[in-house]
Amino acid sequence: MASNRRLGVPRAGLTQGDVSWHVLDMATNLKLDDTLIAEAVRIGGHRTKQAAVSAAIAEYVDRRHRLQLLELEGKVEFDPGWDYKKLRRRG
Repeated sequence: MASNRRLGVPRAGLTQGDVSWHVLDMATNLKLDDTLIAEAVRIGGHRTKQAAVSAAIAEYVDRRHRLQLLELEGKVEFDPGWDYKKLRRRG
């Protein structure tokens, strides 16, 4: 299941290497199908409409990321003889 994430942007004045992020809470007005929202709240076990919509958006983003990975099929070289465990050995 998708995690409960929020959109983050770097704070003003931070460089690209900084890991500090500012969380955005954006008030948004959307016209949504009430029946569909009620169904999402029910089957997702959410307590609020906001929780259901946030979970749905997180799942959507996760799915799109997976689809982007699938687009890499055939574009990345694969070496079946590569020994990743060798890199873990010390010495």
